[in-house]
Amino acid sequence: MYSLEHKKYLQQLRKNKIFVIFMQIFILIFLIVLWEMAAKFKWINTFVYSSPSKILSTIVNLHNTNNLYQHIFTTVYETFISFSLATIIGVLIATILWWNKTLYKIFDPFLTVLNSLPKVALGPIIIIWMGANIKSIIFMALLVSVIITIINIYQGFVNTDINKIKLLRSFGANKFQILTKVIFPSNYSNIISMLKINVSMSLIGVIMGEFLVSKQGIGYLIMYGSQIFNLSLVMSGIILLALIATIMYYLVYLIEKLVIKN
Repeated sequence: MYSLEHKKYLQQLRKNKIFVIFMQIFILIFLIVLWEMAAKFKWINTFVYSSPSKILSTIVNLHNTNNLYQHIFTTVYETFISFSLATIIGVLIATILWWNKTLYKIFDPFLTVLNSLPKVALGPIIIIWMGANIKSIIFMALLVSVIITIINIYQGFVNTDINKIKLLRSFGANKFQILTKVIFPSNYSNIISMLKINVSMSLIGVIMGEFLVSKQGIGYLIMYGSQIFNLSLVMSGIILLALIATIMYYLVYLIEKLVIKN
């Protein structure tokens, strides 16, 4: 049984959480209403800034013409593939570099340079290498996300509590046992945090790729809208991207809750 003071504390936490959610929703609605009013009363140029009603109308029109879900599916599919590959490859390479410090010393400057390099500059080369297709888009997204995954996961591995490692070594544990019993369990939160970053990084890479080569996807919608000066279509694409990023983020959040719970 909880004490009266502890119950009051839990109630206060719940009230605070409800208040935070309420304020977030209120601010969002307030900004949307203010934007719509500014458009209605001509405070802003709707040709340049569009309006919530025009964006909603554009999304409904995409739905009615059976184009909406095709573009959403294309972007989500490409993002999911690149996100999964970046996570698997990143964790695997970070593990190899942790296992062999000499390899890390050899490849560290290359990782740093690749991480600093503007990936969009490699777009034309990627298209020539892989063709103007989905492979180029996924490869672009991998370039954006996999290097930073390797660097962050590796840093988490090497910063694991040295006392725990020394304790296992004192009991005769080998390197594989240290990896599975200390390194990975100690870095669950770090890996989950990296997954959250990878959601946005993969989505950025996919949109960059769709800007260059795609004929489908939300990135294509945004680029096409800008070419024909349809700012409502551009803003609709941005809103859809925000929704996709939010949903993917909360899926990773649910995974985090399951991992911590177990």
